[in-house]
Amino acid sequence: MRDGQYKVVVNHEDQYSIWFAERPIPQGWHATGFEGPKQTCLDHIDQVWTDMRPRSLREAMGE
Repeated sequence: MRDGQYKVVVNHEDQYSIWFAERPIPQGWHATGFEGPKQTCLDHIDQVWTDMRPRSLREAMGE
């Protein structure tokens, strides 16, 4: 395993997380295509995950 390599993953509610690059992604999540060191992945998530509300809540609120 490459030390310190992660993938950015997202679930059906548009919630983001990181996952070890060499491990299978857990059920319910999929890779976004962004991969790198842990902090780089966390910085990427900070840039792209601008609305922390789950997708179902945004849809229920009509957004």
